[in-house]
Amino acid sequence: MSERNLNILNRFNILYLEDDKSLLTHTKDILDDFVAKVYAVNTSKEALEILKTKKVDVIISDILLENENGIDFLRNLKDSEHLNIPAILTTAHTDTKYLLDAIKLKVENYIVKPINIKELLNTLHDVLFPIIQSEQIEKNSNIIKTISAITDSKQVDVVKYIIGNLDDDNLLHASYSEIMSEISISKPTLIKLFKDLASKEILVKVAHKTYRFNEKALDLI
Repeated sequence: MSERNLNILNRFNILYLEDDKSLLTHTKDILDDFVAKVYAVNTSKEALEILKTKKVDVIISDILLENENGIDFLRNLKDSEHLNIPAILTTAHTDTKYLLDAIKLKVENYIVKPINIKELLNTLHDVLFPIIQSEQIEKNSNIIKTISAITDSKQVDVVKYIIGNLDDDNLLHASYSEIMSEISISKPTLIKLFKDLASKEILVKVAHKTYRFNEKALDLI
C-alpha cells in the first residue's frame, strides 16, 4: 500500500485511554505532533467526562485497564450519544480472548502491544480517512446543486456526465456526438462549455476524443 498522507490527522481530536502512565505520556507526546488534540486519561470515568465536554473524533483504548475493561467501556457507549465515534483497541498478546467481543462491537481496529507508532498513525489514518472522503463527497454534491440553481441545467448535466465517466486516471474518452446522444444539448453550447473548461485548465485535451480532468485547477477557481 502507498504511504499514507498523515497530514490529514491534524484536524482530528483523539481520546486516549491507557492506565500505564508512562506509555500514556510517551504515546501522547508523539501523537501531539500529528493530531489536533490528544485527551489522555487513565480511567473510563475520566474518558466519559471528556466525551461530555469535548469534541472527540476517535477513541484509542487499552483493553485491560486497572480494575476495568476497555471493551466494557466501549460497550457502555453504545447506549449513549457517542455510539458512532470510531474506536481502536490496544491489546497485549494475552488479551486475544477479548478480540471476539471487540469484533462484535464493530471496533474499527486493534493494535498489539508494544505499540508501534507508525502502525498506530497508519491505523488512525485508515479510520479517519473515510470521514474526510464523506465530507468531500457531500461538499462536491452541494457544489453541483448550487451550480444547478444558478446556471443552465444542461451544462450541469454535461459536468455530471464528465465526472461520472472518468476512468481511474481521470481521463474522459468521449466525442461530442456521444455526449449529445446522452444529453439533449446543442453542439455549439457543448463546444462552448468544453472551451470554457479548457480555458480554466479544468479539462485538458490530451488526444482525439480524450480529455484529462484536472482537479487541481478547481482549487484556483
